[in-house]
Amino acid sequence: MRAEERTVNEIAAALEREKSVNLHDFPLYLEFADGVLTISGEVEHIMAKKRALEVAAAVNGVAGIVDRVHTVPATVMEDGEIRDHVCTTLLAENLLSSCAIWAIVKGKPEVVREADASLGSIDVEVSAGIVTLNGAVTSLSAKRLAGVLAWWVPGSRDVVNGLEVSPPQEDNDDEVVDAVRLALEKDPFVDAAQISVGCRGYHVTLEGLVKNETQRQMAEADAWYVFRVDRVVNLIQTAL
Repeated sequence: MRAEERTVNEIAAALEREKSVNLHDFPLYLEFADGVLTISGEVEHIMAKKRALEVAAAVNGVAGIVDRVHTVPATVMEDGEIRDHVCTTLLAENLLSSCAIWAIVKGKPEVVREADASLGSIDVEVSAGIVTLNGAVTSLSAKRLAGVLAWWVPGSRDVVNGLEVSPPQEDNDDEVVDAVRLALEKDPFVDAAQISVGCRGYHVTLEGLVKNETQRQMAEADAWYVFRVDRVVNLIQTAL
């Protein structure tokens, strides 16, 4: 057996052991060459996507990953509808109120909101349900929140957050905690005041007490949606 085949088999076995990845109902396809793994397919939720990528990256010999894993959308929507929803959501967010917003339609930019580009500018493009955000914002929190808001649109299958931060900011666990708290506070279905957030090495821990299991799961999903979060430990308790 060639070394590449052994590595693929090892990755497949690791994915099979990962509880959040359901390979039987949502198979993933693996190609491996020159140390680079291409992983593709649809998964049922954001946790499965991020855990699959982390598990695969941990296998010895994997030097890089080409991510073509997307989630099954909560609602099937046309690309233009998704793009409109994302733009509308970004427009309504106070943290992004100084940003220019552009919709990329058939490769051409269309103005959604004009503003001083030095204060931030976000380009929104959607293809096959995959939302791509490009441009620049003034803080890591703004970058992360824009990504979460795009994920919240029901038709989104994936979000590629290519936003730059200008001027550059050093990323750290405190920045992640701030972004997760912000996402929880923005989620109308979650009581953020009842949840505490910790982070170490981009691994987030959630603790607290919420009304029911639905809120518990939604809080965890919000944390997973945050850019660069690699793992979420959900210790939230439910009253029911």
